Amino acid sequence: MEVQEAYKQKMAAQLKEWGAQIDLLEAKAENAGADLRVKRAEELQELRAKQRAASEKMKELGKASGEAWEQVKKTADKIWEDLKTGLSEAHSKFIDYK
Repeated sequence: MEVQEAYKQKMAAQLKEWGAQIDLLEAKAENAGADLRVKRAEELQELRAKQRAASEKMKELGKASGEAWEQVKKTADKIWEDLKTGLSEAHSKFIDYK
């Protein structure tokens, strides 16, 4: 049970950090010109959707145990990777935009 709790704490902290990064990207888009806001709005919406999915999966992890926990963890890992990749791509696009 100790491993499960450590995993949940790690993922909760990571989710919080990623939420802050998405907030920062949204703030950058707001402070940029209209062109950037339009180009990046859909990407930011997708990131928020991925963040919500990860948050929901965290709730499932909190309720699951045994084999069910392992299955939920596997799905959570996939969602985390998608969110991580999406955030990384969004950061690079914001940096590349001039």
